[in-house]
Amino acid sequence: MRSECSYLRPSLCECRVSGVAAETLEAESPPHDSQFTMSRRVVRTSKFRHVFGQAVKADQCYDDIRISQMTWDSNFCSVNPKFVAMIVDASGGGAFMVLPLTKTGRIDMSYPTVCGHTGPVLDIEFCPHNDNIIASGSEDCSVMIWEIPDGGLTTSLTDPVVKLDGHSKRVGILSWHPTAHNVLMSAGCDNVVILWNVARGEAAVRIDSVHTDLIYSACWNRDGSRILTACKDKTMRVLDPRKGTVLFEKEKAHEGSRPIRAVFVNDGKILTTGFSRMSERQVALWDPKKFGEPLTLQELDTSSGVLLPFFDPDTGVVYLCGKGDSSIRYFEVTDEAPYVHYLSMYSSKESQKGMGYMPKRGLEVNKCEIARFYKLHERKCEPIVMTVPRKSDLFQEDLYPDTIGPEPSVEADEWFEGKDGQPILISLKDGFVATTKAKEFKVHKSLLKTTTASAGNQQEGSGEVQSLRKEVKDLKAAIEELTKRVSELESKH
Repeated sequence: MRSECSYLRPSLCECRVSGVAAETLEAESPPHDSQFTMSRRVVRTSKFRHVFGQAVKADQCYDDIRISQMTWDSNFCSVNPKFVAMIVDASGGGAFMVLPLTKTGRIDMSYPTVCGHTGPVLDIEFCPHNDNIIASGSEDCSVMIWEIPDGGLTTSLTDPVVKLDGHSKRVGILSWHPTAHNVLMSAGCDNVVILWNVARGEAAVRIDSVHTDLIYSACWNRDGSRILTACKDKTMRVLDPRKGTVLFEKEKAHEGSRPIRAVFVNDGKILTTGFSRMSERQVALWDPKKFGEPLTLQELDTSSGVLLPFFDPDTGVVYLCGKGDSSIRYFEVTDEAPYVHYLSMYSSKESQKGMGYMPKRGLEVNKCEIARFYKLHERKCEPIVMTVPRKSDLFQEDLYPDTIGPEPSVEADEWFEGKDGQPILISLKDGFVATTKAKEFKVHKSLLKTTTASAGNQQEGSGEVQSLRKEVKDLKAAIEELTKRVSELESKH
């Protein structure tokens, strides 16, 4: 696909030379210049027109990782400023690997994994309020919450901090609440959406009568007061999360029968990716208040991979990553028609099996980096950096407005009682530095009963206790032995 301005070179297409914006040229040009007026009408001014993607050097990739072969349309990867996590192949259960961002290069075969699930892991997501907490959903119908130590894993993790049981079929979608602490949404193949109060280990809201078929995608809006779902029945729904009621719905957002993805963009609008009746991939923008017709609907190509949308609310840029594609397309979403403007495309030779998207606070602002993706290949994970070319290395305020920080604005109990919280924004001027300690992950005392019950029968729990007692006994014996030896050696000297 060619850029909208590829035929206009060398007119004003390249007018952003040395940071001079098109508006400046417009002011300097004489009003009777008809050629300029014509070009001005065609060329859309945007600071993101020349964004380019670049893969990092080979030594900054994560090599020799056996990425999961599961045919499931989730990202398979989650990333934050501390860690990158990837779902990997595992025999006899499900596992994922969590690596510190700095641990690049070849990863040893024996590197520890998080392997507590009894079935393949389908989705993972880091908590936005605590970089050490990650949730995983699996074919074994459970959701598990894990705590990763600061330096990464030294031994494999098998026991989750909390286990959440409530789905009757595999759990394929997870999404943390953007502003409320310890609220997690999960959607399963049982057509049920559950909102969990993670600190209490219980399902607070269960939405089980709305979706008539498999849920393809589920996400929150910016302040977490709405949920957006796309379903196999070709219907897109905006829900009230606490009541579980449908506020708006749109049937046949895309005519094709292949999976639809939907995300909230700015001003409450909705961007969807799907397929036409002729199996052409499409991207559309909707206004929920006028759901009759899309604001825009564009056909892209005839590939079969599902397009995963990643939207950046700070820049208004949406990135479309096709599962099985070797490219990332990006568009700018604006208030003027045609609303979704094609910017460019990053292409490479190898196709992507999954994609992680770094939160804004993990980017290098001094290099004008506006997005970073973690692309999963068959055997490695490769970071891809999206950059706006600028000559100055000073902080570019127009590229980095205040962005969502890691501090939650409400607690889980308050949110479930009806209190909404706006995102707490931070400045990236000096790069992100955690000023307060990450929100501690606390589990209520009453939860201990819940987790023991959910872990199966009481015998299993008592078996664990017995093994711990034995371990303590062995350690005591070893300490006594060492103390005895030390005293013997001291008496000799």
